Amino acid sequence: MREHRNVRWAAMWVAAALAIGLACSAGPARAAEYALNDDPLTSPRTAWFREARFGMFIHWGVYAVPARGEWVMNQEKIPVADYEKFAAEFNPVKFDAREWVRVAKAAGMKYMVITSKHHDGFSMFDTKLTDYSIMKATPFKRDPMKELAAACKEGGLKFCFYHSIMDWHSQDQAKDFPKYVEYMKGELKELVTQYGPLGIMWFDGEWIGQWTPQQGKDLYAYVRGLQNDIIVNNRVGKRGRSDGDYETPEQSIPAGAIQGRLWETCMTINGNWGFNKNDRNWKSTTDLTRKLIDIASKGGNFLLNVGPTAEGIIPPESVQRLEEVGAWMKKNGDAVYGTTASPWKKHPFDGRATVKGKTVYLHVFKWPDGGLRIAGLTGEAVSVKALDASVGKIERGAAGAAGFLGGAELVIIPPAKPDPIATVVAVAFSEPPGITDAPTTSGPVKQAADGSISLKAEGATIHGDTIQYETDKDCIGYWTTAADWLSWDVAVEKPGTFDVTVAYASAPDSAGSEYVLTVAGQELAGKTASTGGWTNFTTAKLGAVKIEKAGKVTLEVKAKSKPGVGVMNLRALDLKPAK
Repeated sequence: MREHRNVRWAAMWVAAALAIGLACSAGPARAAEYALNDDPLTSPRTAWFREARFGMFIHWGVYAVPARGEWVMNQEKIPVADYEKFAAEFNPVKFDAREWVRVAKAAGMKYMVITSKHHDGFSMFDTKLTDYSIMKATPFKRDPMKELAAACKEGGLKFCFYHSIMDWHSQDQAKDFPKYVEYMKGELKELVTQYGPLGIMWFDGEWIGQWTPQQGKDLYAYVRGLQNDIIVNNRVGKRGRSDGDYETPEQSIPAGAIQGRLWETCMTINGNWGFNKNDRNWKSTTDLTRKLIDIASKGGNFLLNVGPTAEGIIPPESVQRLEEVGAWMKKNGDAVYGTTASPWKKHPFDGRATVKGKTVYLHVFKWPDGGLRIAGLTGEAVSVKALDASVGKIERGAAGAAGFLGGAELVIIPPAKPDPIATVVAVAFSEPPGITDAPTTSGPVKQAADGSISLKAEGATIHGDTIQYETDKDCIGYWTTAADWLSWDVAVEKPGTFDVTVAYASAPDSAGSEYVLTVAGQELAGKTASTGGWTNFTTAKLGAVKIEKAGKVTLEVKAKSKPGVGVMNLRALDLKPAK
């Protein structure tokens, strides 16, 4: 049927008038539009992420059937046809989306990231683009992602997806990569448009050779085009400093805030991401909670993983630890949520600090005899209290009774029942506080009566952005940047020749780091060997140096090469008079 022209134009005018009327009438505000190059550090788009601080990671798929971890297909070289058979055995009838959300909320988590497709290529949602999915290849015949999306919405959690760029199941990835990319984009469109709005699209597997930085930028723009306010991690590209919205250190915590970038550490509760029936290497509740505190003190988020079973159950060991972390968070969460990084690079006590507005939160792991003595504070404290009243009353010592100004010292007396995980002391100021790093030492290191010189990690002056003193290990750690270095000032009263030894630890994958010790115009070269791990310390001889004159000398240690993750964990240097 052919439309009459006058009728057609009349209809257009009516439609235009209606559009104008709707635009001028009161109604729901249009969602904000964010530019692709907005700054994730400050954009309202990422405000919820910066507030959340704590999320649940879930690795779940057919690899839960063999129960030997999520890389079982690759590690055991299982042929595609044989691996596909696990799908027929995958029937998670005990899966309960509301229970998973309850566990996450009980832990104090604010968002959930789950595998829509891991490297094995199995789609854990109702996709129309492949039969290799939970709806078509398993007896389960339910869409757990749809159920989780609804449960997260009901429970007030941000729902997010992990999606692997690498796909061991796809023949197109090796033979026709452009075709594979279109398939991947098709699945991403399904995920964003049918399960959203999503909080994060968390990519992985970007290390495959076919994937390029430019493809990463294109995929970032594509996903943001599907949902403008979605957050995308840096693995959409090649983990470059400009890829995605934030950094994703894995199974490690940076030494300090990652300058100029949001970041999130992802970590397992035991040793595997996917369920592994033989993995009993569970981290303790204290360790997990202190990791959360450490991460928050550096301005990061903590994405803590669980690996559910093939029946759909989060392992009880994980649940127990998450609920125990949550018990601490229920009392002390104000010191984590929405906080910014600690003002100290090196904390003047055994613990960490976070900041929110006019309040500095001191997370005290171990109370020293006589209480905390906090120097370098340039504002005035108007109140000091424990967030958890059950630990007992927090009192100031005499030196801090009237507040503190101009670098005076604040003394805080321990409560009657300190929290064994961390006691949080909230120090409120009359205005946003100014805090500077306390001096690393009270002066030059002095020689002992026998002429020996002991240079401890705690007394080192730290030069750099990532290296730091680790109180729990009593060493200089996080030496992940070769340009960082250390120094000690020494007051020499008895000159002479000294034999030099170093106490250090090194993991097997970081052995071979070269470094040089410089003092009094002389150099001693050293090279690390594996000590079996970052907490297994050994002592090695470096050689001898001659200090000819009494007076102050400076000893420096600098890296020359770093073949692995870190230079070393350095605990001490000892100079003993040569015999």
